[in-house]
Amino acid sequence: MINYKHLHYFWVVAKEGSIAKASERLHITPQTISGQLSLLEASLDVELFTKSGRNIEITEIGRLVLNYSDEIFSLGSELEQMLQNEPEERPQIFRVGVADVVPKSIAQRILLPALQMQTPTRLVCKETGLDTLLADLAVHRLDLVIADRRIPSTVSTRGFSHKLGECTVSFFAKESIISELNGAFPGCLNGAPILLPTRGTQLRSDIDQWITKTRLHPKIVAEFDDSALMKSFGQKGVGMFIAPTVLRNEVEEQYKVKAIGEVTEIKESFYAISVERRITNPITATVIKAANNMLFN
Repeated sequence: MINYKHLHYFWVVAKEGSIAKASERLHITPQTISGQLSLLEASLDVELFTKSGRNIEITEIGRLVLNYSDEIFSLGSELEQMLQNEPEERPQIFRVGVADVVPKSIAQRILLPALQMQTPTRLVCKETGLDTLLADLAVHRLDLVIADRRIPSTVSTRGFSHKLGECTVSFFAKESIISELNGAFPGCLNGAPILLPTRGTQLRSDIDQWITKTRLHPKIVAEFDDSALMKSFGQKGVGMFIAPTVLRNEVEEQYKVKAIGEVTEIKESFYAISVERRITNPITATVIKAANNMLFN
């Protein structure tokens, strides 16, 4: 079993970058810390640091251990804060994973009702790839995952996909680009500069199929994993971009662009993925109900 006192010494050394600085922070002699690190390495049967002249460098396995240590001691800090509050003031922790392809504005709208409940709630969001989020959901590190698709059939994670809704997409661009377009939408896209999501997403697949079906030939200038970064480039007039039609007013105001046209054939869907078939968590139930009733209707 891991000695968490030794692990804490390792964590502080890794954060401070040296045993000497960790010694000052912990008020423990460097010799004591070195000895505890050696015991930790022996118990784990790994090398956490290597010597580089007078300094030490963390190893690859050490970085992996550090990632877990960050989470362990972060949870410990949260636990202390929670216990310091009066029972009626302790917030319920709601941990949500947001797939990195979900537009941040959509995610914000979906999750905001969780913070508007009468029950005190602390929202903890994690954004990364869907596979990683589903793995965390399976071991109950997350209460809910927000995604743009159901659980893929290739994933063995047991869970249930609850459809929140769907919306069409629209093309947006700066006035400088719109003034150069020829003809009506969507024919005006021919030869026009366009920014797209990277391949491998459901949205990009639907866009490619639509472009092929309509026999359009836009000029693809750049591709992005991050939809917010794509919009930022669109704001600079690099090219036109796609965003959910439900966000039209927000996108036009925030990025100083105009909607060119709506594509009803392309729809973005959004799902809440949980380990429960029948939702019993009141925060999850509130989030799903609010999205069904307000966001996509």
